[in-house]
Amino acid sequence: MTDSGTGRTSGTAHHPDAERVARRDRAVRGAVERGLLGPGAPVVGLLDVVGIRDAAAALRAAFDAVAAPGTPVLHAFAVKATPLVPVLRLLREAGIGAEVASPGELALARAAGVPPEHIVLDSPAKTAEELRQALALGVAVNADSPQELARIDALVRAGHTDSPLGIRVNPQIGAGSIEALSTATATSKFGVALRDEGARAWLLRAYADRPWLTRLHAHSGSQGVPLSLMARGIAEAYALAEEINGHAGRRQIDTIDIGGGLHVNFGSDVTTPTYAQYARLLAEVVPGLFDGRYGLVTEFGRSLLAKNGTVVARVEYTKRAGGRAVAVTHAGVQVAVRTVYAPKSWPLRIRAYDAKGRPKEGPGVVQDVAGPACFAGDLLAQAHTLPLLEQGDHVAALDTGAYYFAHHYGYNSLPRPGVYGYTPDGGGGVRFAVVRAPQSVEDIVAESGGGHADALTELRGA
Repeated sequence: MTDSGTGRTSGTAHHPDAERVARRDRAVRGAVERGLLGPGAPVVGLLDVVGIRDAAAALRAAFDAVAAPGTPVLHAFAVKATPLVPVLRLLREAGIGAEVASPGELALARAAGVPPEHIVLDSPAKTAEELRQALALGVAVNADSPQELARIDALVRAGHTDSPLGIRVNPQIGAGSIEALSTATATSKFGVALRDEGARAWLLRAYADRPWLTRLHAHSGSQGVPLSLMARGIAEAYALAEEINGHAGRRQIDTIDIGGGLHVNFGSDVTTPTYAQYARLLAEVVPGLFDGRYGLVTEFGRSLLAKNGTVVARVEYTKRAGGRAVAVTHAGVQVAVRTVYAPKSWPLRIRAYDAKGRPKEGPGVVQDVAGPACFAGDLLAQAHTLPLLEQGDHVAALDTGAYYFAHHYGYNSLPRPGVYGYTPDGGGGVRFAVVRAPQSVEDIVAESGGGHADALTELRGA
């Protein structure tokens, strides 16, 4: 386990989690030494390239271990988790495709070189043009509703497509501990509600009438959803696939998309649960899923990237308020919007580093770690026990490789931080590469209408 102040991990020195911690510590120090993190760049994002590759390999190995030999398996990374082209390219080279939910995410996947046959489009609000583009490219599409399926009907009639097509269902099995991330509740906006009156009969007819519908998709949620509930949702989808194929009198559904949703342990540096644990549970609960009759698609996101990313910020000032120490940093709501607005659901571990980027030692002191935004709730951590932070020190928000680089919040026109990937250089140091350049003040002005400054003053009434 890891203490929030020291960051030390129990276990052997060669344990993968311990190695990841050591790489992270070297990267923070290297970022300070190289000037990637400093007075002119007071907050940065860091991504562990070795860790990302290891996570992708673990995912593939976990499902290879339980699936029948020759089973086609596509692991499609949920682009929403870390929508950065270099990350998608790295994952593509590691054998991972892309699950996209918008024209922007599709464009990112294509810019990364992900082939259309390794892309899956999921969204509850696809436009006709989005569907047309996907079918023209040969991207897999999961229809989210009967009305969307009607649009796909028209496109299929109008011309040939190589896109694998299916329907997303909501097994309505209940919620996990975070309601907003539970997608299989009775009233979820996602998919065809499987237990609603008439829904199952409609699905049987929909597939029987459309031989080109060959996939079935279900996803029950992510963080806060226990593995047992996730497995129950997949079991419901598998049972439905068997029923549809039996009703159609043919092996029509040939692929089941089980979504993603493996939750992340934000409480320590230990990776738990693992892909291997989840795959073995699925093999126990739904053995027919892996007997070779069905191809498989997964859509993991957070679990691939979270522990391989870190947000690091300088401590600009320190003060005391009400007897408590407060460190004012440059990492707040603009990089950790979920944590700031829902701290009980999204708490972060904080690691203290000194002015040179070295892990900071010393007795623990209860203190707040505040962000730069102009409202009282902009706190990265509240009442955390850490070595006493001083002006010029650094704080690292751990396990922030997923969503924290995606959810930039433009409060106070704070810029998006630069993101850098890192690997060991073979000599005890670190090599860095730019993943996303820091947003400049000029960029902020441009995207805030700077090129249209006179647009409103030039409007004249009749």
